[in-house]
Amino acid sequence: MDHQDDINARHNAKARKRQAFMQDKIARKTEEKGLLIVHTGKGKGKSTAAFGMACRALGHGMKVGIVQFIKGGWATGEKAVYAAFPGQVDHKVMGEGFTWDTQDRARDIEWARAGWDEVRRMIADPSYALVIADELNIVLRYNYLPVEEVIAGLMDRDTMKHVIVTGRNAPDALIEAADLVTEMVQIKHHFQTGVKAQKGIEF
Repeated sequence: MDHQDDINARHNAKARKRQAFMQDKIARKTEEKGLLIVHTGKGKGKSTAAFGMACRALGHGMKVGIVQFIKGGWATGEKAVYAAFPGQVDHKVMGEGFTWDTQDRARDIEWARAGWDEVRRMIADPSYALVIADELNIVLRYNYLPVEEVIAGLMDRDTMKHVIVTGRNAPDALIEAADLVTEMVQIKHHFQTGVKAQKGIEF
């Protein structure tokens, strides 16, 4: 057996062991449940990842509810895509823009409350399999809604309903309550070098 054949044989033997280990590990995971998922961190991709999961759910014929806090009426690409799935996607934009643009805390709080009411409605409606509360963490960071109330509402859902919460600075209590938490870490960002937000990338 030459050198490469020996390397390949060892590799294949290790792969068979890994396969057996992973098959056994997967076979032990038998529970199905609705997940509370949190996407947080300073890096780009929190909402994008959530919308990708919405696309995946749509592919399985699941009904998706999306409430976007803060961002306002941007003409986003995802909004146009959701319009192609009438009856399967309920997309609500519940905000008028970033806080440095609105400059009206009382009105921002009103929008936050209206958005949260929509999230609660979707959570209570059994027809929704997945509910996304986009940028809800920002609302919580600015104390527009009580964290305790929000977490109680997120936890009070059908056992098979999935909920995704996005935004920077997720509160510790939400992280503790969640089943899956991903932190997006920023390594580089083109905005820092003078590149503006662009169609298909940021919106």
